[in-house]
Amino acid sequence: MTEMLHIIGGGMAGSEAAWAAASAGIPVTIHEMRPRVATFAHRTGKLAEMVCSNSFRSDDHEQNAVGLLHWEMRAAGGLLIEMANRHRLPAGGALAVDREGFSQAVTDRLLAHPLVTLAEGEITALPDRGHWIVATGPLTGSALADSIAALTGAGSLAFFDAIAPIVHAETIDMDIAWRQSRYDKGETEDERTAYVNCPMTRAEYEDFVDALLAADKTEFHEGETAGYFDGCLPIEVMAERGRDTLRFGPMKPVGLTNAHAPGVKPYAVVQLRRDNALGTLYNIVGFQTKMKYGAQVDVFRKIPGLRDAAFARLGGIHRNTFINSPRLLDGRLRLRARPNIRFAGQISGVEGYVESAAMGLLAGRMAVAEILGRDLPPVPPTTATGALLAHVTGGADARSFQPMNVNFGLFPPVEGPAGRRGRKDRYRAYTDRAKQDWMAWLSAAA
Repeated sequence: MTEMLHIIGGGMAGSEAAWAAASAGIPVTIHEMRPRVATFAHRTGKLAEMVCSNSFRSDDHEQNAVGLLHWEMRAAGGLLIEMANRHRLPAGGALAVDREGFSQAVTDRLLAHPLVTLAEGEITALPDRGHWIVATGPLTGSALADSIAALTGAGSLAFFDAIAPIVHAETIDMDIAWRQSRYDKGETEDERTAYVNCPMTRAEYEDFVDALLAADKTEFHEGETAGYFDGCLPIEVMAERGRDTLRFGPMKPVGLTNAHAPGVKPYAVVQLRRDNALGTLYNIVGFQTKMKYGAQVDVFRKIPGLRDAAFARLGGIHRNTFINSPRLLDGRLRLRARPNIRFAGQISGVEGYVESAAMGLLAGRMAVAEILGRDLPPVPPTTATGALLAHVTGGADARSFQPMNVNFGLFPPVEGPAGRRGRKDRYRAYTDRAKQDWMAWLSAAA
């Protein structure tokens, strides 16, 4: 009888790992503590629930590293990108999804598979036998985190992620705001108008920054430090770095023309992105925050177009736990101190939904090979998946390790003339090489 694979956590990584294993004929049990044990950010007990964004980011697989990761996962038969495509929302060049429809589809597909079982309940300690993947994500339960720390001696490293607010679309003042994707990006009219834009004059921007800096914020517990991931900084932390930081970041006015006043250049622009298929909810792009709830309402209503906004969800803050993977994991994502256990997803030190799912896919395939006694060739570091793997299993400096999104800086340089060309040609050379190497790896790993 084929041995079973146990997966702790039914998020992006756990769901993708389960699909990879079950598709290869391996029985899988997903151990998910929700809904019996709630978390700050989750609202349901569904698998692959999205909590801080509805976007898988850029889908451009020729010029963008995360778009290339989408391509690799599609080529590998990944479940999450397939479901994302089926529940896609207009978002310019980004892959945004209807969160409820996406999560439900992933849950239905997995639970319909005859080899997949869902076991509700919390796993509080690392098992010492059997085949396991820990894919508990950024909100790992405290008991399991303590078990990991006790085994590795490393303690649990942590930083804080902040969640952006969501606005009811009908409460956005479209006499002030307008619909347009930056640089009119997108192939269809829906994609070119996927974002709602709220313009600010200089005086409005300065007033907004003043209110942001003065607002009441969530305090950290004694002994905790706020080591934020730069890709998900709270807006007030960005504002503290300089008064112009926001308008050169999430509030940059470039690539946009105010439909109500085409000749007037906004000093700053707040963008909102569609959050569900019905178009009734919009999230404020890049506005992760640790402000207290009452302060959020006061500050965000200073944004022109949102003066009467009603919020479906306010922002929040939560602890994000991850391990020092370069020191603790081998090249097959196995815990050196207990090789029957693999780690995948955000707890392994990657950042983002796509990256987490990709590591889940890889961990699932690696577990399958081990259970079936097969050799799995090394994943080429020239691929997006391989570059992430190399980063978390030794490419990063363990002394200063922090979670990382996929980016071309993780890839080995392209040799020859292609590597010395302009950025556009160089990125195309990265993706061309990656696609060739990924397809060759999939063929060899079959």
